[in-house]
Amino acid sequence: MTTSSPLVRRIAIVVGAIVLTAVVSMATTLAVSQSIEGNATAINQAGALRMGAFELLAGSASIGGEEARSFASQMEDYERRLSQTSLIRTIPSAKDHPLHLQYQTVMEFWSDRLRPVLEAHTEGRPVSLALLDTTKAFVAEVDALVSMLEARTEARIDLLHVIQIISLVFSILIALALFVDLKKRVLQPLRKLVGIATAVGEKDFSRKANLQGADELSRLGAAFDQMTTELALSYHELESEARTKTRELEKSHQALELLHSASRTLFASHDLCSGAIPMLQDLEQLLGVGPIRLYLHDKNSNGPVEAVTTSTLERPFYCRDHHCTACLVTPEVYDELPVEENDGRRLLLPIRTPGQLLGTLEVWYPADKGLSDTARRLLETLSDQLATAIFLEKQITEEQRLTLAEERAVIARELHDSLAQSLSYLKMQVARLRRLEITGEQEKAHNAILEELSTGLNSAYRQLRELLTTFRLKLDTPDLATALRQTVTEFSERLGEDVRLDYDLPPNTLSPNEEIHTLQIVREALANAVKHSQATEVRVQVLFESPKVQVRVLDNGIGLPGGDQPSQHYGLIIIQDRARTLGGKVSVQNRPTGGVEVALSFIPKSRHMILTQQASAG
Repeated sequence: MTTSSPLVRRIAIVVGAIVLTAVVSMATTLAVSQSIEGNATAINQAGALRMGAFELLAGSASIGGEEARSFASQMEDYERRLSQTSLIRTIPSAKDHPLHLQYQTVMEFWSDRLRPVLEAHTEGRPVSLALLDTTKAFVAEVDALVSMLEARTEARIDLLHVIQIISLVFSILIALALFVDLKKRVLQPLRKLVGIATAVGEKDFSRKANLQGADELSRLGAAFDQMTTELALSYHELESEARTKTRELEKSHQALELLHSASRTLFASHDLCSGAIPMLQDLEQLLGVGPIRLYLHDKNSNGPVEAVTTSTLERPFYCRDHHCTACLVTPEVYDELPVEENDGRRLLLPIRTPGQLLGTLEVWYPADKGLSDTARRLLETLSDQLATAIFLEKQITEEQRLTLAEERAVIARELHDSLAQSLSYLKMQVARLRRLEITGEQEKAHNAILEELSTGLNSAYRQLRELLTTFRLKLDTPDLATALRQTVTEFSERLGEDVRLDYDLPPNTLSPNEEIHTLQIVREALANAVKHSQATEVRVQVLFESPKVQVRVLDNGIGLPGGDQPSQHYGLIIIQDRARTLGGKVSVQNRPTGGVEVALSFIPKSRHMILTQQASAG
């Protein structure tokens, strides 16, 4: 038993009380029983003294001879009986005790009154009244002694009964108190604890023991209450985490489906803007992010060039389709988007292939909500898909450029091997005809016909050379900007002055075919400026004024004679044919400040549009 175990201590106290009650009861019973031991014998002997007194009285009446000696012996015997041990043992030793005083009275009455009277009685005479009265008085004293012995014995027996009753009642009270205490402190708390354990097994954490006290079960109840509270909190957190994970998994599943369908759209359409914006907007709504912007790395620009955005107030400069409003939002919506000014956070993801950085994906998200790991992984997957799509787009562009160059080379070879040789043959035949000496009336007509044939052949041959030059020209550079810079360098050397180039086209604006035609028109315009304009300053502008591409070649030369373009200039005819091929218009006119302006304007067509038109035509 220790002070740290109140329940055990209370049980020990109760058990100790019961044991103590039993010990006290047995001890007092033993003491009382010992105190009345021999009282019955003493009472019997005291009662026999009364009879013995009357026997002595009777014997005194017949004293004589041998009887006198017998009577004396009888008196000695009676006196011994008065002082026998069994009687004296029951008499208290305290001299002031009533029983002790009564015994002394009896002894004194015997020795002082009755015995002298008996010894003084004359032999053979009848019993006198005095003797009889003395004997009766002695017997009365003996009766009083017997009564006192009986009363004392009965009092001890009554005391024993009281002790037994008190012990019994006290034991019953202790047992009842123990039962009530056990019921209150043990049974009821145990029922509550068992009920809590059962409820916890059924995922009910609302039940509480609320046990008061400092015993073991109270502390156990407090531990149960704390446990159920913590279990309820943990279970609630686990349920919340499970619901959150479930929602994230559902979002991931939807996002993966979205990415899967978007990847097919990207790889099928070959148009980054129209293929990516709907998918990115759906992804923004699903993940709670946005706006999302895609930047491509262009070596012709000092920094990344924006290629796709999901939310903007004004139409992007690179937009080709002015009927599309997919990325345009109202000012109210735009002001609610997370940006750095309104506590937004930005995630930059590289769009790369092994060994090549193609661009950057910029994702804005609210700072208070953050970005989950699942959303981050999905966005990384998206950047990988965009990298694959952009890389394939570049490969397709390069393949188309090579295919176009090969086709033009084949056409150039065919023209050189067939038409060029035929024209050379015809020129030789015209030269032979010139050597013929034709006189007379036909000489003038003959010479006119030869001159016309020679002029026509020379013009056709010059046109053929220009066609061969055109078809043999190819983009042996990775993009139009580099080809234009090389062209400007070439014509700067021919002109003797620097030709300025202003180039501002978004990446992948033109298809390889459009790039070839644009480069040819610029070269033809520069060739005319070098040959005919006598200019000292030439400028080339290739700009994107959404949705059109504007190409201008400006010089400060002498201008066109008559202020209009010549009607039969073969180079200008080719420029106009190329402009019609591009679906645009070209104009050649004098500038107000002097010189000539060759202006080309057309709307670039994406491969998606070209493929769709071809499919419709098929």
